[in-house]
Amino acid sequence: MTLKEIRPQLEKALAFRSEQGYLRPPFDSACRLLNGFTEGVPDLAIDLFARTVVIHHYGKDGGSHSVSAGEQNNLACFLTETLPFVKAVIWKERASTDPILRNGVLILGSKPDSRIREHTVRYAIDLQLNQDNSFYADTRLLRQWLLQKMKEKSVLNTFSYTGSLGTAAAAGGAKWVLQTDISEHFTEMAKRSFTLNRIYFNRRNFITGNFFPVISRLKREGSLFDCVILDPPFFSYSAKGSVNLATDPVGLVRKVRPLVADHGFLILVNNSLYLSGEDFLKSIHAICDDQYLQFREMIPVPSDFTGVDPDYLKLYPANPAPFNHPTKIAILSVRRKDARPSTF
Repeated sequence: MTLKEIRPQLEKALAFRSEQGYLRPPFDSACRLLNGFTEGVPDLAIDLFARTVVIHHYGKDGGSHSVSAGEQNNLACFLTETLPFVKAVIWKERASTDPILRNGVLILGSKPDSRIREHTVRYAIDLQLNQDNSFYADTRLLRQWLLQKMKEKSVLNTFSYTGSLGTAAAAGGAKWVLQTDISEHFTEMAKRSFTLNRIYFNRRNFITGNFFPVISRLKREGSLFDCVILDPPFFSYSAKGSVNLATDPVGLVRKVRPLVADHGFLILVNNSLYLSGEDFLKSIHAICDDQYLQFREMIPVPSDFTGVDPDYLKLYPANPAPFNHPTKIAILSVRRKDARPSTF
């Protein structure tokens, strides 16, 4: 892969983001510049975080799809020439056996950005923390929903990662946010985001631990939340329990539903490429009785992740429709037979 080969697709993708308004000052937000899988460059995804570009290369490590250092530099220079505000470029080899290369190497500039702003909210980021970006920009509209809907609500954010969804809820005036994740490193990032927004917190706002025993503990304590967020990895396994969003997309709902207060919300995020949108909705409707558990709405993924091709959905291994992206976001509403309100 060379810059010459992919330049037309890059120029078309960047023009589309510019037309959509993603590349305007003050250059402190996050967006996807190229969704290569649907925009003609399947080995690449390119993201922008403030003034730092992150290039994800999915080609075989050291194989025929590898990219030379010279071509990496050519691509980085093209991006900084096209987007003069960019000050740093990180290259991530997603298929590499070397964790340093997977987490990303700075190939241009001296220091990547460590924070972004979205919908007036600040988020801490660490673009070399792991193979992802430490922040999922594709759930932008869900954060906007939480910012608008969670005033005076209590929120449980499970599989919270670096806590962006919980931060959005707290910034929107939630009266209580509990974030839980298995990684202490991710939890520390969530605390940084709270601090950036001058959101008061203490140790009771965060639980570091495995999802299954943490949820069991909260149920034993009789905790109830106005909103519970389920945004797990598409697959994980531990001695405490397993997650597989392709084969059992609603299995975790049974675990957390007892924690949702009367008139509460249950948010499901499923990012499995191999689960169609129709099958996901069928699974949801199979557990909904339209009285105590009801499907409410879908939250779309923004246009920088769908890309410029109007027929992009057919390119995925499983068609996400009626969702507009493999990151499928559904809002459910909950009623309780005992009509118990939040305990917070």
